[in-house]
This record gives sequence, C-alpha cells and structure tokens, in this order.
Amino acid sequence: MSNYFSKFNHFISNFLDGVDKGENYKHFRLMLYGAMFIIFFVPLLLATGLSSLEHKKLLAVREQEQLKASVEGAQKTIGAFIHELRSVVRFVSREYSYEELLDQNNASELFAHLKNQYPGFVDFGVIGPSGIQKVYAGPFRLEGYDYSEQDWYTKVLVRQLYISDVFMGYRKLPHFVIAVSNKLPGKEEYWVLRLSIDYETLQNYVVTVSTSAIQDIFLVNNKGLLQTRSNIFGEILEPCPFYTHYKQGETIANVDEYKGIKYLRSYVQINDSPWMVVMLKESYMHGENWSSFRFRLRMIFFGCTVLALVVIVQLVNTITNRLREADEKQNQALTEAQFTNKFASIGRLAAGVAHEINNPLAIIDQKAGLMTDLLEFSEEFDHKGKLTKSVESILDAVQRCKVITHRLLGFARRMDVTFEHIDISDLLREVLGFLEQEALYNRIRFELSFAENLPMVFSDRGQLQQIFLNIINNAIDAIGKDGLITLSADLYDEENIDVNIQDTGPGMSSEIVKRIFDPFFTTKELGKGTGLGLSITYGLAQKLGGNITVESKVGEGTIFTVRLPINDTRKEGNFNE
Repeated sequence: MSNYFSKFNHFISNFLDGVDKGENYKHFRLMLYGAMFIIFFVPLLLATGLSSLEHKKLLAVREQEQLKASVEGAQKTIGAFIHELRSVVRFVSREYSYEELLDQNNASELFAHLKNQYPGFVDFGVIGPSGIQKVYAGPFRLEGYDYSEQDWYTKVLVRQLYISDVFMGYRKLPHFVIAVSNKLPGKEEYWVLRLSIDYETLQNYVVTVSTSAIQDIFLVNNKGLLQTRSNIFGEILEPCPFYTHYKQGETIANVDEYKGIKYLRSYVQINDSPWMVVMLKESYMHGENWSSFRFRLRMIFFGCTVLALVVIVQLVNTITNRLREADEKQNQALTEAQFTNKFASIGRLAAGVAHEINNPLAIIDQKAGLMTDLLEFSEEFDHKGKLTKSVESILDAVQRCKVITHRLLGFARRMDVTFEHIDISDLLREVLGFLEQEALYNRIRFELSFAENLPMVFSDRGQLQQIFLNIINNAIDAIGKDGLITLSADLYDEENIDVNIQDTGPGMSSEIVKRIFDPFFTTKELGKGTGLGLSITYGLAQKLGGNITVESKVGEGTIFTVRLPINDTRKEGNFNE
C-alpha cells in the first residue's frame, strides 16, 4: 500500500512542481473534491433513482392487484344481483302462460307481488307477437305501445333473454329492461315478458361495493356511456373518456390521466350483462405508502449526503495534508542532503586551505625562529631592539594562524558522524571562535555562564557545532547591531543537559514561535533566508536524542533551549538510519 502511495505522491509532486505551489495545491484540492463528489454522489443518485423506480413498480403492481381484486369483488356482487333478476323473469315466464298474463288483474297482482320483493321494479308488460304491448302494470300509461322497432325487442326475440343498456325510452327516465321471449303453443310466433328496473337500483348496488380506498366506481356499457353516476365524469349516459374495448373474461388494470391527474383504473365485464364495472383511484404517486417511502428515501439520501460531505472533507483534507507533508519532507530531505554535501565540501576545502597555509607558516615560523636566534647571539647594533620586537610579532601572528588552521582542520575532521565524549563548555567556546569577528563587527557581546562540574555528553561534535552555529547565527541576525547574547549550560536532570542561548533581539510573536521550526518558514527578507536553517537544526537535535524549545516575547528577546542527553544509548550504526 505504501508503494502505491509513494507512486501517487510522485505523480502529484510532478503535478505540483510549478511557480506557485500554493495555487497548485488549491487546484489539486478542487480536483480532488470534484472526483470525490463524483465517486460518492453518482452511485448514491443512481441507487436512489433505481430504488425509487423499483418501488414505484412494486407499488404499481400491488395497487393494480388490489384494485383488480376490488373490481372483481364488485363484479361478483353486481353479477349476483343481475342473475337474481334474470331468474325472476325466467320464473314468471315459465309459471304463467301467455293467456294468464293477458288478464289485467293477474298481471297487476303479479306486479304488486314483484314490486314488494324488488322495489327497484318500475313496471311490468306483456308484448304480443306483433310487438304491441297487450298488458301493462305500472305507474305509466303505456298500454298499446309498439316496441317492434325497439332495439331491445329485436334482440330478445333472437336471444330469448336480454338485458338492455340504461336508456331513456318512452318514459324519458333512465332505466333498463330485462325481457324474455316465449313461443306461443302450436305457433311459430313469440310473445315477450318485459320488466323495467330503475337505474337507481344499479346505482345503489354500485354504492354498496364502493370503498374509501377508491375515488370512483361506476358502470359503463360497450359503447363507453356511463350507466351509473360517476364522481369524476358526471351523470349517466355521458361518455367515459377512459373507455377501452374489453376482452371477454379478463380483468384489466392500467394507468390513465385525466385533467392532469393520473388514475389507476381497473375494469371487468359483468357476466350476462351489457355492462362493465370500472374502479378508479389516484395512482400510487398520491398514496400513503408512496409518500411514506419517498419521505424515508429523502431522509436516507439527506443522511448519506451529510455523511458523504463529512467523509469527503475529511478525506480530501487528509490526502492533501499528507501530500503536502510528504512533499515538504521530500524537499527538506533533498535540502538537507544538499546542505550536508555543501558542509562536507566546505570541510574538505577548509582542510585543503589549512594544509596549504600550514606549509608556508612552518617556513615563516622556522625563519623567524632562526632570526631570533641570530639576534640573540649577535652584537648590539642600531635598531636591534626594534627588529627583535618585529620578529616576535611575526612569531605571534604565526601562532595565531596556527590556531585558525587548527580549527579549520578540526572542523573538517568532524564532517563524518562520530560519537565521542564532549565537554559542552569547550564546544561552545570553540563555536564562538568562529563567530568572534562577525560579533565584533556588529558590536555584539557574549556572556558565558556554565555550571560547575558539568558531565561530558556522548554525542557527535560536528552535529552539535552545526546546531549551535545555526542558533547563534540567528541570534546575531535578530539583534543586528549592539546587543548581548548569553550562553548558559546546566543540568536539567540526571540524564540531560540544557544549553540556553538568550539574545536581546526584538523577540517574536506567539504565532511565529508556533511555526519557527516549520520547513521553508522564515521571517527574514526575501532572498536572505530559505526557512530551512532552524528546521534542519531541530531535526539534528532530534537525531541526537534531544530537542529544542523556544520562548520569546515581542520586545523582550528570545531564548532557545537545547536539551541534550548525557549518554545517548543509540549506537553509531543506528544513528544514520
């Protein structure tokens, strides 16, 4: 996994290599946000959409099945009523002969009996072979009416029993008829028994099978005309806009739209009748189940969205920060390598310079010594004293040069990491020797305060020199001109020594102190600092098993405290890992 992350980091580092890395990181963050949004939200939207569609389909199927069951129940109820009426008409036509029914009294008595049993009966009539009504019982005066041209009369002669659509007829009132034809004995002629039923009888039966779960239920004939009132489409004999041709023996359910509202419609033919029973309800989109599911789906989507946003923000910030840290660590490592290489080159140069200078210095020292010997054994002459003092000055200068070249050679020898026992006070004095001229030029004084009997520390002399050189150099830069740098060393505990470097510079704010060891952070003017000196110094202190802390206030100066272990338990071989 780390290998993949390294490759990814290498790719991103190449992408971020530009003039303005901050802007590149912003662009990369935006790109990462976009990619994360696509990764999270496209599947979420697809899942939500598919769930919605599938649930719609399931609801539609369930609603259709429920509506089919309801309309089939209504079909059976109304069909049983129609069957009962058919049975009554058949029974009367069998039990009473044509001659008996032609008796008005018998007809009136029979109608009264039927009316008592079935209040929906409107009237009763016996029609002769010529189509003229011979006998009539009922509230209207229809004796002698000719029905030979009526559609229902023709059909009853063919079918023997016929149930008509609801129509107005001579009464100008909506009704339907059930008629049965019988053959006259010994003749090829037929007479017809006819019963008229008020359409309200059908309406009442329709109302009884209605439920609160549906918006409308009504009967419609094969011509698409309402046979009972509709809550949506109006009164009887009005056309039904949803009428479709019916396939015998099949219960149909589908979705239709009327005036911008979608309705789930189911209808089925009532057996042995000219009617279909139709049920309508607003589609599942308006149902409680769909509303509840949609609410839950929205809550789930909202919850997933919030969670995804939190995860995306955290993930993008983590990835970006990791990449930034890896990039900074890589740059810091490269800079440290370059710094170490330059430091080693300086060491080699210093060693070369020291050796080159030592040779002529040895000759000068030898010749000056010879001159001294000659002057001692020579007789007095003019300006002998002055010449002797000049030779002594030459010897003093040679000794001073030897001290300087000795320091350079010591500095060169310490480029390699080597652990040894070191006297901190001597090391600090040695470091100050390199900085005396610069401090003198800037009128900066040094004060030393070392505790007595300080133990030796087991560490690397070259790394310690680099640490203290960087910190003291920073102190000199911070002071500028005319100031004081105080160096002190004391035991912190039995295992550590604290070295304090305090300056009288302008100090730093708390915000700067928090970032003082960050790579590439600097308070110096552009071109005067890389922001890596203290970062590298802090890293060196940690490698040596110690640490560095800073205390500073604006206008009160700064104190760097370097805490070093007295005995570092790590081996030299592990130090370079």
